[in-house]
Amino acid sequence: MLYYLFNWLNKSYHIPGAGLFQFLSFRIAMAVVFSLLIATVYGKRLIMLLKRHQIGESVRELGLAGEQQKKGTPTMGGIIILVSILIPTILFANLDKVYIRLMVLCTVWLGIIGFLDDYFKIRARKEAQSKGEAYKKKDSDGLAGLSKIIGQVGLGAIIGLTLYFSNAVTVEREVITSPQAQLQKGERLAKDSNVIVKNINGVEKRFVKVKTPITTIPFVKNHEFNYSRLLTWIGPGAEKFTWVVYVLIVIFIVTAVSNGSNLTDGLDGLAAGVSAIIGAGIGVFVYVSGNYVFADYFDVMYIPNLGELSIFVGAFVGACIGFLWYNAYPAQVFMGDTGSLALGGIIASLAFIVRKELMIPIFCGVFLIEDLSVIIQVSYFKYTKKKYGEGRRVFLMSPLHHHYQKKGFHENKIAFRFWIITILLVVASIVTLKIR
Repeated sequence: MLYYLFNWLNKSYHIPGAGLFQFLSFRIAMAVVFSLLIATVYGKRLIMLLKRHQIGESVRELGLAGEQQKKGTPTMGGIIILVSILIPTILFANLDKVYIRLMVLCTVWLGIIGFLDDYFKIRARKEAQSKGEAYKKKDSDGLAGLSKIIGQVGLGAIIGLTLYFSNAVTVEREVITSPQAQLQKGERLAKDSNVIVKNINGVEKRFVKVKTPITTIPFVKNHEFNYSRLLTWIGPGAEKFTWVVYVLIVIFIVTAVSNGSNLTDGLDGLAAGVSAIIGAGIGVFVYVSGNYVFADYFDVMYIPNLGELSIFVGAFVGACIGFLWYNAYPAQVFMGDTGSLALGGIIASLAFIVRKELMIPIFCGVFLIEDLSVIIQVSYFKYTKKKYGEGRRVFLMSPLHHHYQKKGFHENKIAFRFWIITILLVVASIVTLKIR
């Protein structure tokens, strides 16, 4: 909103300073600062509000160190993160861009799903207390698992269909001979696409906007992969069904990363810190791919209008860091599913928009290992119970961070070490810009 206001003031009245809003770097900085201020200043007020309404965390008896001290700590603090992302984005970003609209939708959509899950859990606890019964936390108290999956699948479908079919979602190909001759299999010229001439470091180059279902393969020289190749074995004409495969992949990854973030949110500061680091890494990819000079230098695909998404990413990182002010050990508030589901979904959606989804196993390595630890634990327990009559475990407890708690590590040390691992993984991902 401020973006439109100051643009109007600059064009109509030439007010000094109004032109600053033309600069992307200035608006990114403002988004980071505003998100930090909202999270730290107004986060405290929300925590007090949650306390007054007795919206606290109920703790299972799992035999973990410090678990009883967490009892009653306000939950649903993910509202702080969501508000700290949305307000700066609405203030400083150009809301006409399809990528900004998609990410605002993603944030609100998953925030609502997580909010309902937290709300139903709190309602179940209060109902038990009103009856004078001891409340025992159960997975069934929240939003039904099927309902959550349907919500995540619905969001994944919207994101996939938009990225595949929207005429506003394109990449630019350098034209060497003619636009049609430059097209690869499964590509087509974008609607009303004309040759665009750009001066890059004193050299004039011609580009054309192309609709193409491609992504980036890390550590590979010819680093683009066209999803239509997945169907070439079927026969001629199968490429027209590429959108089905693409949408299914988007749904699967958005759901998996969202649930991975949700599982990671089990220690003070863990999920927020990991998400902030991943967000900063994705921000580098967004900024590089959204700037045709940097995209040309690093030899990565230039994605028109992507630069504006840097404002959302800046707000995302600022919101996560600001939330850590209250969520770092010992936590004054927990994000709950309101925040954790949204964080994972946002990260997965950003990866698809910037066409780096194949790097998710790298920079989201912590989410992946948390997911796998639960799958391995449950699968092995069921297998051994069927084979030997009693269930056996691979880990002392899953997700993985609880395994280390059982081994006697302090949760603060576990969180910090997971942060360090995420930093290394994100740096490795960024290095792929030049190492291929």
